[in-house]
Amino acid sequence: MKPIIPKTPAVPKLSEEEIAFLTNLTFGELVSPRVCDSLFVFGGTHAGHWEKAIEAYQSGLVRHIIVTGGVSPTSTPNPNWKYGKETPEAEVIVKYLLAADIPNEVILYENRSTNTLENVLFAKEIFDFERIHSLMFVCKSHVTGRQWRTLAKHLPDHLNFIPFTFNATYKGISISRDTWMDTEVGKSRIWGEYLRILHYGKKGDIQALNVDDE
Repeated sequence: MKPIIPKTPAVPKLSEEEIAFLTNLTFGELVSPRVCDSLFVFGGTHAGHWEKAIEAYQSGLVRHIIVTGGVSPTSTPNPNWKYGKETPEAEVIVKYLLAADIPNEVILYENRSTNTLENVLFAKEIFDFERIHSLMFVCKSHVTGRQWRTLAKHLPDHLNFIPFTFNATYKGISISRDTWMDTEVGKSRIWGEYLRILHYGKKGDIQALNVDDE
């Protein structure tokens, strides 16, 4: 099964203004980490998903951890993923959390979701988000905007969302806020994120862009 929008679509020539717009849209606002009630870990096969979760807990930034991720039918596992294509992502993430001596009782997880939207919807079945006020979330830095929009669309309005992200690498190139525009790989990944935000916003899966934002 192929994703609806290619991971690396062709990119038009971008102006400096468009580069700034895409940076803010896909990476989100720069927000300093702070203590939050709980941590939401989006599913994925990159080690950053569990490494940042461990860092957040051991730094005293969160008290509870909600882990998501089943088996994605469209994603290609990270090259360092050693658990095959049939192992739910959440189960591997939880394994690493427990190995880091994070208590089992502070971890909740679901292992059925196959995409970002399901990560959030299925997490609502195992955790009451109405009883917290702040939620830190772990994801790749260049998908922060889309992940934030998914949380904002489906979780209570009173929640404050704080990103705690990591840079992903593709073909040996790190996709970061400051350097994505310097490589064809980076530009293609960010343009793909922009197309996904438009698509899923119009579909109603995530918080849509305002007309003034486009």
